[in-house]
Amino acid sequence: MTTAAKNPSVLPGFGPTLGFTLLYLCLIVLIPLAALFLKASVLTWDQFWKVITDPRVIASYKLTFGAALIGAAINAVFGLLVAWVLVRYEFPGKKLVDALVDLPFALPTAVAGITLTTLYAPKGWIGQYLEPLGIKVSFTPLGVLIALTFIGLPFVVRTVQPVLQDFDAEVEEAAASLGANRRQTFAWVILPEVWPALLTGFTLAFARALGEYGSVVFISGNMPMRTEITTLLIITKLEQYDYAGATAIAAVMLVASFVLLLVINLLQWWHRRRHATS
Repeated sequence: MTTAAKNPSVLPGFGPTLGFTLLYLCLIVLIPLAALFLKASVLTWDQFWKVITDPRVIASYKLTFGAALIGAAINAVFGLLVAWVLVRYEFPGKKLVDALVDLPFALPTAVAGITLTTLYAPKGWIGQYLEPLGIKVSFTPLGVLIALTFIGLPFVVRTVQPVLQDFDAEVEEAAASLGANRRQTFAWVILPEVWPALLTGFTLAFARALGEYGSVVFISGNMPMRTEITTLLIITKLEQYDYAGATAIAAVMLVASFVLLLVINLLQWWHRRRHATS
């Protein structure tokens, strides 16, 4: 009795792939994070608490997390609008607009920072019209917000866009035929479908904004207690050879970011479960 030889798969099996995955995650993620906490552990608890609760550090936390959250929320609204226009409408220059969405991805962050500073400076192309109105952008928290909004937009658009492309327009027509107006159709038909992707885009934009440095450092002015972001403060401590202080601040940022991202992911899980059972 003969048995046919089984054709070997081109892809590796579960064992090798799991091993390579764990090795990669350890080298790229776990070991650097462990080193971060290990370096911060050289401080006593009193020293650690003194570093992370310094008024200058607290001010940087407020600016960084506040601007990141507001910027991500703005991108969630306008990113959905941009994705909707790109999916549902045909207009001249559509491919150009679609390509421009990815510009913050490709543009070096330092170039983005210099460009934004030039545009919004008091004598810049846009800033010269805002200054007579009493609106100052460069070297203010508003400038930080604009920079973080700029770099976060593609995350929302590119996350929501595929969902809208797969969404059948006939569902909207059916809702309209049943008497739903546009607001009801959006709230009860469209939004539940795009909400998980929109929340994912918000999360990605928020996470990206927390670690942003290059585009913010130019437009913010880096004034302590006013426009100094946490990443710049970490760099400052590293330049002063205060490695323990820098890692202590970085550890707080890491834990806070992880908790916020965990909450957002739990909300996504809850929404998917509720949508599946409804």
